[in-house]
Amino acid sequence: MSFPNIPNITPTISITPAQTIQLLLTSIALEELALAHIINAEAEKIQLVLGTLSHGTTLSPSGVSLSNLLAIDSSVQRTLRDVIKKEMLLEFKFENVLDLISISPLL
Repeated sequence: MSFPNIPNITPTISITPAQTIQLLLTSIALEELALAHIINAEAEKIQLVLGTLSHGTTLSPSGVSLSNLLAIDSSVQRTLRDVIKKEMLLEFKFENVLDLISISPLL
């Protein structure tokens, strides 16, 4: 078996430090938006089970049991715990960007 021939690729990316800061802030904002969508989906999951979702199908009271409610609660708790972890990481990332701005104010 022979080794593949990989061409020498040396891409040149030219962005300024100000553009780098803007890209970092944009990435934080997009991640925050994604987390907001996840939180909204979890809220809709609870509303669906409780029958308070304004659109879509609702479960009949006979389909909702205590074990179903506890399972949904556990699922939502796990998801929100993961969202909180991601929020903490984004806060650290944002603090690093603020430090970068204070070191070299380029905006």
